[in-house]
Amino acid sequence: MELKNLDKIVALCKNRGFVFSGSEIYGGFANTWDYGPVGVELKNNIKKAWWKRFVQESPNTYGVDAAILMNPRVWEASGHAQGFSDPKMDCKSCKQRFRADNLIEDHSHGKVSAEAMTNEEMETYIAENKIKCPHCGNFNWTPIRQFKLMFETSRGTVDGEKDTVYLRPETCQGEYVNFLNIQRSARAKVPFAIAQIGKSFRNEITPGNFIFRTIEFEQMELQNFCKEATSFDVYEDYKKQAHQFLLDLNFKDDHLKFHDHDKLAFYAKAACDIFYLFPMGWSELNGIHHRSTHDLSRHQEFSGKSMQYVDPVTNEKFVPNVIEYSIGCDRLVLAVLCEAYDEETLENGETRVVMHLHPALSPYKVAVLPLQKNLSEKAKGILKTLSKEFMCDYDEAGSIGKRYRRQDEIGTPFCVTIDFDTLEDDTVTIRERDSMQQIRLKTNEIVSYINERIKF
Repeated sequence: MELKNLDKIVALCKNRGFVFSGSEIYGGFANTWDYGPVGVELKNNIKKAWWKRFVQESPNTYGVDAAILMNPRVWEASGHAQGFSDPKMDCKSCKQRFRADNLIEDHSHGKVSAEAMTNEEMETYIAENKIKCPHCGNFNWTPIRQFKLMFETSRGTVDGEKDTVYLRPETCQGEYVNFLNIQRSARAKVPFAIAQIGKSFRNEITPGNFIFRTIEFEQMELQNFCKEATSFDVYEDYKKQAHQFLLDLNFKDDHLKFHDHDKLAFYAKAACDIFYLFPMGWSELNGIHHRSTHDLSRHQEFSGKSMQYVDPVTNEKFVPNVIEYSIGCDRLVLAVLCEAYDEETLENGETRVVMHLHPALSPYKVAVLPLQKNLSEKAKGILKTLSKEFMCDYDEAGSIGKRYRRQDEIGTPFCVTIDFDTLEDDTVTIRERDSMQQIRLKTNEIVSYINERIKF
């Protein structure tokens, strides 16, 4: 199976306004990225699609937007304050730092998982395989050391009297600490889920694969609170839902696979990921985890507040099991871009770069293109009408063919061309991105035509 070229995708993202390097005019800032005008629309549409599927269309699922800064005791209860770290090695020659597990997995092209390895086992593998520094090519490593992943900051106004707080490394703790609030206010009955989309931060070394892993990232996730007897049914159901969601976004099934964890946390009963075939090989896209009663029990212990649920029928009291489904929004953006990117050879021998995005995800649903600039008044009138319904683009620069190509490269599913016939009979040409077929429509039929074809 031929892999996509990541360098071409990165170049398109910069040239067409999907993603830029963070703080670029200052030489950038490692592992940070800014979403441009086209990228922010794509990312927002992905979040809308996920929320629609897993919250709007899902009974007994409730949204929350929890604070990024939380009481430090939260991270003691979760275990992050004591042991949230990465195994890292320094190259003695060039002073660059790398994650040992990434070195192993990159060297083996994903065939060897370092997830279950101890530090000693990773050091032995690296030594036996003579894995060299990706930066300078030397084999001159320090021993593995553990580096804390949480960003620390302080709260307080008087120097010397400041309390240490943390930027959250994950969003799920906001769902756990609000379990009682949401169960009470929504009168929710087990099983029910709490969903959230939000930013997280990790002070980690990234492998440099564009937006695949960054120090600031956005998560889309939910926690389902259920009885132990039904917990594995819930777990299997979320596996199916997570897989179907990706298929419905136009992912090819042979570009996806389930991967059960080699090593489970002591409290976990099951855990698996869905892997996607990225340009750099198979890598994790999202995870589904059976977390037992661990999280609520820990917060019950550290907060002193009972996290028990009272069954309204049987009056049984119990701490619910938790099934977690989590997917990184930025990582899904990258996967969507990789899956959609295509280079087609046309009948005339030219190459057309086109992003076959699901129309619901496309940054612009329609581009309005006057055939000539002296038709711009009519075109802008149509643009004003369409903009009340969709995100639209407008372009009157260059030949109509070049303008079509620009829209193909950002994945616009429909182009509306205004010509001199439009002034006579109020019809326009609508061109479809994937087939490049064109039809004529009345201007008052455009909205319904497009709406019918962008549903998710």
